[in-house]
Amino acid sequence: MSESSGTSGASIELENLTKRYPGSPQPAVDNVTLDIRAGETVVFVGPSGCGKSTTLKMINRLIEPTGGRIRINGEDVTDIDPVKLRRKVGYAIRSAGLFPHMTVAQNIALVPRMIGWGKGRIEDRVEELLDLVGLDPREFHGRYPRRLSGGQQQRVGVARALAADPPVLLMDEPFGAVDPITRDRLQDELLRLQREPRKTIVFVTDDFDEAIKLGDRIVVLRERFHIAQFDTPEAILANPADHFVSGFVGGGAALKRLNLTRVRDVVLTDYPTVRVDDPLQEIFNRLRGSGTNEILLLDRRGRPYKWLRRGDLMRAKGSLARAGTPVSDTVPGDATLRDALGAVMTDSAGRVAVTGRHGEYTGVVDMETLMNCVHELLEADRFEAAEREGAGEGVRKA
Repeated sequence: MSESSGTSGASIELENLTKRYPGSPQPAVDNVTLDIRAGETVVFVGPSGCGKSTTLKMINRLIEPTGGRIRINGEDVTDIDPVKLRRKVGYAIRSAGLFPHMTVAQNIALVPRMIGWGKGRIEDRVEELLDLVGLDPREFHGRYPRRLSGGQQQRVGVARALAADPPVLLMDEPFGAVDPITRDRLQDELLRLQREPRKTIVFVTDDFDEAIKLGDRIVVLRERFHIAQFDTPEAILANPADHFVSGFVGGGAALKRLNLTRVRDVVLTDYPTVRVDDPLQEIFNRLRGSGTNEILLLDRRGRPYKWLRRGDLMRAKGSLARAGTPVSDTVPGDATLRDALGAVMTDSAGRVAVTGRHGEYTGVVDMETLMNCVHELLEADRFEAAEREGAGEGVRKA
């Protein structure tokens, strides 16, 4: 397998891949053939025990296959040293798997050090990756895992998997052990990381909504890794292959399709903004001239801080310290419309601020925008259903 330049992933081919355990009457994975394109995210989703994790571990040979072949960028990896293979394939798991006696920096630097990177290159890479996964290098570089939250540990786990710049990243339920809010944020972080450069990511989950949100293509699995459907999220939602796949899709397909559209892809409302160090009179004039009853106060780094109304300014008495309502939630531009809908529905004013990579304000998305998107998706669903019904009627008449 050739070294990655960091600009793209690598293709993965599974050919007649099989795993049999001694004493078991049926194979855990049965004769799987699957092609994954370079640079795409493919998600394995299916019931517990269907062979998702087993197949993932066979790709980097944590589990040895009983039969079949695995090729990465055309190179057969079933006959090469598995230790060398694992150094070229990133691997992130549910519990992060950080070494407790190592600092964050030492955990991330582990594989680059093992393959002989120089000290300066390793230090630069650790700092780059901490920034990439949204952790301040100055704050987290020397911390130990016990001093990190669950979400922070998962971020470090992803950074460690990316440390040697592998073309392939394997992720086995990496966000399954954290709370739903943190999980959403970690998913958004992964989507942002995957924008450029693109790795080839193979992701295992039991959560179909997570599969829709993250996958370029989804493999819906039956027992023993038998493939029920392998297609894009859009195609699976619009046209499930059979009743088994329909069970995964469940009800509310239009709402699930909100996971396919990113906040950055809709037209945001450009709220009037001011900064905390602006003079109070200037803030008041800005609000009065905006034609709105509300203005967004940004901190010194341009991040959403407080919502200010006219009455707040009237009561400010020369200081904004106690004026306004703190911004309780934001969504990044890489978040899905479903994430945004959840945030908007918990906000009394029906809107949420949208942020960029470093938390800087980029706009506002509101309930009206989201409801228009839902109506458009429902109309698309009705149109597709009518087309399918028409096609079926034509076949019956024929």
